[in-house]
Amino acid sequence: SFILLLGSLFSAWTLLSQSQEHGQQETDLRIGKLPTLGYNTWNAYHCDIDETVIIQTAKLMVTLGLRDVGYTHVNIDDCYAERHRSELGDIVADHVRFASGMNNLTDQIHALGMCYSASGWFTCAFYPASFQNEYRRVVDVKLFQDWGFDYLKFDNCAIPYDNIIRQGVVGKYQRIADAIAQVSKDTGKPPMFLSLCQWGEEQPWIWGRRFGQSWRTTGDISPSWGSITDILNQNSFVAWASDFYGHNDLDITFLTARLSGNGDITHEEAKTHFTAWAFLKSPLLIGTDLSKISPADLSILKNEEIIAINQDPVVGTSVTPFRWGINPDWVSNSTHPAQYWSGESQNGTIFMLINTLDEPADMFFSLTESPWIRAGRQYSVRDLWSHTDNGTAIRNFTAKAVPPHGVVALLLQDAGDEPEGAGPPCARPHWCTDKNGTLAPGALMEIMQEQGFNMNYRP
Repeated sequence: SFILLLGSLFSAWTLLSQSQEHGQQETDLRIGKLPTLGYNTWNAYHCDIDETVIIQTAKLMVTLGLRDVGYTHVNIDDCYAERHRSELGDIVADHVRFASGMNNLTDQIHALGMCYSASGWFTCAFYPASFQNEYRRVVDVKLFQDWGFDYLKFDNCAIPYDNIIRQGVVGKYQRIADAIAQVSKDTGKPPMFLSLCQWGEEQPWIWGRRFGQSWRTTGDISPSWGSITDILNQNSFVAWASDFYGHNDLDITFLTARLSGNGDITHEEAKTHFTAWAFLKSPLLIGTDLSKISPADLSILKNEEIIAINQDPVVGTSVTPFRWGINPDWVSNSTHPAQYWSGESQNGTIFMLINTLDEPADMFFSLTESPWIRAGRQYSVRDLWSHTDNGTAIRNFTAKAVPPHGVVALLLQDAGDEPEGAGPPCARPHWCTDKNGTLAPGALMEIMQEQGFNMNYRP
C-alpha cells in the first residue's frame, strides 16, 4: 500500500516563548510566519474536482519531489460542498465528489491543509458561504477543523445589498477572524490559517494582517505575460507590506498554464513569474495539472535557491524596486513595471532584474543603488538560476543579453574592501566631499545640475 505523508504544519506553527516580564512560559499560537507553499485546484480544475483528483495530486507532489522542497499544502478552492446546507445549518461535503467523506480524505493525507468559504451569500461558484450564518460562524470553523482542515481561503463574492450588510470588507473579515480565534481558544489548538481573498480592494495591505496571514493584492491572474506584468506593477507600490506572519498574495502561479492549452507563457516568462512571486514573499501555490508537467517546468517549481529566498526564516521582508528602469521611478505602467529590485536575505543581498522588453537587453546597475549594499566593498555574485558563482562585482554589475521578458536573480555577498583605485572616491558622487571640505568633481557637477547651475553655494 502507498502511504502519503505531508508533514503537519501545526507542529511548525506552534512556538514556545519565555515571557521575561512574568517569568512564565507562554504558548505563541501565531501561524503563517512564512509564505504558504502548496497546490491550489482552481486554475487547473475549477469545479471539476473530486477526492480522486485531490489524492492523485497530493501523491504527485510526493513522487515529483515537490513535497521535499517545501510544498506541503493542497488547497481545494470552491465546489467541495453540496449546494445547500443541512437541516441543522451545516455545510455538507458533496456526496458524489467526496463520497468517502472529508475525514477519510484528510486521514489519507495528513495535514492536507485545505478549505474554502466566502463572506457573501454564496461562494464565487455559488455554493454555501457564510453571510447571515454569522451566528454559526464558530460552528462552521469548528466543522472545518473537525474535518481536518488547517487553511481557510475566505472570498468576497455574492455581496449582499448595503441595507442588509451595513458593513465594509474590513468588518466582514473581522467576523471570520473572531470565529477562528474563538475556536482556537475553545479547543486549545492552533488557529486556522486565514487567506483573505478580496482582490486588493480597500487596501488590504494596510489592515489584512490584523485578521489573517495573507491577502490578495490584485484581481485574478490570467495565463498571459500582460497579466504577470500588471500584477507586478501594482505590487511594486505595496511590496513593503509583506513580512513575517503577513504576506501580500499575488495569486496562484500560472507558469505552467500552457500545458493545458489555456495560456501562452514562455519558459523565460515562467521563470520571471516564479522568481517575482518568490522574491516578493507571496504564497507559492501551484496551479496546473501535475500529471502533465514537463521536466523544464518542474525544474522551475523546484529551484531550491529561489524557494530559499521565499522561505527565509531570518528575513521576512520582500524585495522592493530601487529603480523602475524604462519609466521614471514611482510611475505606474502595467506593461513595463519596475525592472530593478533588491532586498535583504539571511545570506546576503538579493537582486531581481526583469527585462520587460520584447527583445534581449543588457541590464546595468550600480551596486549602491540598492540600500542594502555597503559603499567601498566588493561582492561575490551568485546566479540563482544557473546555480553558478560568477566572480566579484565592484561598484557596478551588468547582466548581458537578458532574454525578452526574462529575469536575472542574484545573491551578492560581501567579499571585503574593494581594491584601491576601483574608481572615483564615491560610487555615488552626490555631495561626495573630501575631509578638507572640497567637493569631488562628480559631486560638483551633480550639485550644479541640481541647483540649475546656480552657483550661490559655499562648499
